[in-house]
Amino acid sequence: MLLLTHLQRGASYPFRIAASLILNICAFSLLALSTIFFRSVSPGLYFAFLMCIVLASALAAALCQNGVFAYVTNFGKGEYTQGIMTGQAIAGVLPCVAQIVSVLSVAESDAGTSSGQESPKSAFAYFLTATGVSILALGAIMILVKRHGEGKKLVVEEGEDGENTTRKVLSLRTLFRKLHWLALAVFICFAVTMIFPVFTQEIFSVQPPSQAARLLQPACFIPLAFLFWNTGDLMGRLLTLIPPLAAMVTHPRPLVFLTLARFSFIPLYQLCNVHGRGAVIPSDVFYLLVVQFLFGLSNGYVGSICMMGPVHWVEPEEREAAGSFMGLMLCGGLTTGSLLSFLIP
Repeated sequence: MLLLTHLQRGASYPFRIAASLILNICAFSLLALSTIFFRSVSPGLYFAFLMCIVLASALAAALCQNGVFAYVTNFGKGEYTQGIMTGQAIAGVLPCVAQIVSVLSVAESDAGTSSGQESPKSAFAYFLTATGVSILALGAIMILVKRHGEGKKLVVEEGEDGENTTRKVLSLRTLFRKLHWLALAVFICFAVTMIFPVFTQEIFSVQPPSQAARLLQPACFIPLAFLFWNTGDLMGRLLTLIPPLAAMVTHPRPLVFLTLARFSFIPLYQLCNVHGRGAVIPSDVFYLLVVQFLFGLSNGYVGSICMMGPVHWVEPEEREAAGSFMGLMLCGGLTTGSLLSFLIP
């Protein structure tokens, strides 16, 4: 992301988006096939295969984040960025639904002593769904580029080397000076957000597994918790369609304090059934609705407002660079949060 943000002059952001989707299609297709043909390979070989897939997925994510936000911000309308943020949230909801359905579709007698989550049929359906969504996205971006080309034409600026260029090249320092409140807010927002996968994987239903309905057993309950968080995230991003709530884009300073307030969700997670040790508040409704849903809601709203804001604080010829920079800060927050999550016991 850092390198892509620096490479502004002559960059084709639609090409970066298309390349990322092609990488994703290849990665998810290989993962789907691996659930059928790689079951007998050695652990070392499969680990090497997974590391290659992770590398390809990371590269695809970097290309997509950089390309999408730069391309959309160039149009100068925050609503378009809001649409991208909403699309990302939908992409978070669909895999959860697919995983729950794939687990429930495996008969309990077929699961035997293992969970449905471990079924090759379940994994195959999950990765196949991701492949299909990536193919649809690639087709959509090709149609969009065909209609609108590289994006809105910019005022021609004189480059440092005397050559004409259609975009203004800015240093990261200059971009941070123009967008420091928004950049800090989105960085902290997504850094705090990365605590939720740690707890979600470790919190179980308060109902004993032997007595709980199948939806409340770990194989389904964990993706169900992810579904509640991602649904809240989607709703939060849709809240920015309400004009009074969207007005926060012109008041970025309070966003930093809102993101800091999200640290209060950490003790709320501790009140739930972590590692099956028992919950201080023995209620799945409290965990799913109050903790997961609201945490996701706050992430969706604050994150979307931050990413919609740059068009109000930079010149038209600086929009692509600003969108790319905000994508960098978003990924930086995710990376920092991921590293800090290892400190959570």
